[in-house]
Amino acid sequence: MKKICLLALLFCALSPIGDNAAQAALRVDIYGPGQNIVNLALAAPLNSSRGEATGMGRDLQRLVEQNLGFLPFVRLTDPKSVLGGTVLAGYEPPSIDFKRFQLAGSDIVVTCYWPEGDSGTRSVQLRAFETNTGGRLFGKEYTRVSSSELPEVADRFCADLLEALTGSGAFFRSTLAFVKKTGTMSANVWLVKPTGRDLRQITNMPGEALSPSWSPDGRFVVFSHIDPKSHALGVWDSGSKKVQRIRFPGNVVIGPAFMPDNKVAVALSNGKYPVIFLLNHVFQKERILEGGDSINVSPTFDSTGTKMAFTSSRMGGPQIFLKDLRSGAVTRVSKNGTYNTEANLSPDGTLVVFSRMTDYGHRIFVQDMVTGMERQITYGPGSDEQPSFCGDSYFIAFASSRGGGRGIYLTTRHGGEPKQVPTGGGGQAAFPRWSAAVK
Repeated sequence: MKKICLLALLFCALSPIGDNAAQAALRVDIYGPGQNIVNLALAAPLNSSRGEATGMGRDLQRLVEQNLGFLPFVRLTDPKSVLGGTVLAGYEPPSIDFKRFQLAGSDIVVTCYWPEGDSGTRSVQLRAFETNTGGRLFGKEYTRVSSSELPEVADRFCADLLEALTGSGAFFRSTLAFVKKTGTMSANVWLVKPTGRDLRQITNMPGEALSPSWSPDGRFVVFSHIDPKSHALGVWDSGSKKVQRIRFPGNVVIGPAFMPDNKVAVALSNGKYPVIFLLNHVFQKERILEGGDSINVSPTFDSTGTKMAFTSSRMGGPQIFLKDLRSGAVTRVSKNGTYNTEANLSPDGTLVVFSRMTDYGHRIFVQDMVTGMERQITYGPGSDEQPSFCGDSYFIAFASSRGGGRGIYLTTRHGGEPKQVPTGGGGQAAFPRWSAAVK
């Protein structure tokens, strides 16, 4: 696939308040407890004759609409509720009738224009406006776009829109690594966008892969690998598309995770109990990060690499702890329940999400390290496990059996109705982990 050329459109100011005022008025606080909703309308795409674009224009509109359906704080305006319809006289002021969208309750209207028509390989312009003031949030042009590249355009536009509204477009710029189990001792690592696009298998090895983790630079995915003879660290290189299998003494390799400097932490054998080792850039033991007379496994880090959450048996049953790697101080995170595992630390270091065994199955909880408050964010049916934060510290992916077979679902730090990520069927999907956002 050829590279899409992306250009920022240089538009004149549309109103005295300018773009910054429009952005400020529509900033959506997705992190606070009182998450607000933004109502968004999609104007019908227009072609060079200012008529409705019914080819690639309609297809791109559908993809953008599908993408926005994954955002719990965005409510799409029903086109039937727009008095006068969504086909406008133009794609920017003064040809946009903002009043009709205001009356339909829309806060934002998105316009789409195909200046050379919408068939073949063409340029497309997308703009987002605040309906109350007419202020432009942003505009982008994507050149030399073919029909096969429409999903990428939709992802890029939605990432920019999400960033304009919330400050982060990580959701649409990230890829999930996960494990698909197809039989006894048969599980491989797959990749997929959180919207279900670009699904692909990256390992094909006898045995069972567990707990994949992305490197911050996006080059590697590491994972635990078990075959009938041994446990090992699996390392997939996105450049060579090859996998190496690294053995360690003791035959225990649990929960590898990358640090921000591209080094790996992993629980390995060290006498009676596994301890968390730091590996260097060629995956050799460098030093112990956490050990002692108990089981210590499943490290996870914030974006600075100064905080590490992990699971430990030091108080009997498994519980979640947080270690300040600068001072060495360890704090207990999970204060309730007798079986808490699979911690994941938010990139901003303020939250720890983990799985708790309850009388009704495993459920996902979030511990706020600032306020000390704990929140349950999933509620059956089935069991919910292996949570993972997106780079925006807002979205959370987890594995669940709520649909019968095990699949990947999305929720947020506040909870809400989970949305399933399409993973193609043909096996049980588990262990989701987000890549770093790629511009």
